[in-house]
Amino acid sequence: MGSRSAVMLDQSLSPQAPYAHLRAAARPDPNADFLSQILASWMVGQGAMPRFLGLDKAAFEALLAYHFPSLDRMDCEVRLEIEPERAPELDDVRSLLLEHRSGLSDSEVWMAQIIATGCMGSDHLWSDLGLFSRPFLGQMLLHNFRPLAAQNDKNMRWKKFFYRQLCAKEGFILCRSPSCETCSEYKVCFAEDGMFE
Repeated sequence: MGSRSAVMLDQSLSPQAPYAHLRAAARPDPNADFLSQILASWMVGQGAMPRFLGLDKAAFEALLAYHFPSLDRMDCEVRLEIEPERAPELDDVRSLLLEHRSGLSDSEVWMAQIIATGCMGSDHLWSDLGLFSRPFLGQMLLHNFRPLAAQNDKNMRWKKFFYRQLCAKEGFILCRSPSCETCSEYKVCFAEDGMFE
C-alpha cells in the first residue's frame, strides 16, 4: 500500500498547494476532484463550510477514507457552524438532492449533505462550497444529481434553482413575474457565465 500523508490547516497558503496534495492522495473518481477543491479551500479558510463539511464525524472520516485512501489525517480548526434553526431548510435541500440522485455511487449521499450545507452560506453556492469556479459546481451536480441538474436548462443560479424547486413542490410561487424572461430581476437569478464548461 502507498504511503499515507497528512494535510494540515495553513491559512497562509492558497488552496492550490493543499489541492495538489489532496489530488495526489485521491482515488480516480470525479467526486474526489470536487472534494479536493472543497477541502483545499476549507483548509485555508475559504468558503463557508462548517466542521466536517456538514457531515457527522464518522461520515466525514468515511468520506476521506473512501475518496483519499492514502491520506492519513486532516487537521483543520472549527470555523463555522450551521445555525440550528436552519436545520429544517438544510434537510429540505438535502432531500431534494437525494430524490434526484444519479445512482452512480454511494458517495452521492455525502455530496447531498455537503451541497445542502453549502446552501446555508450567504454567497454563491460554488464559492460557499469552496469550489474554484461555478462550472465545477455544474459538473458536480450533473455527476451526482443529473435528473435535477438537467432541469436547470436556463442557467439559473443553483441556490435559487433549488429553492424554486422546493417552493414549486409545495405549491408556492415566490416570483410575481409571469415568466423569468420578463422579470426585472432576471440577472439576479440567472448567470451569464457557462454553467458546465
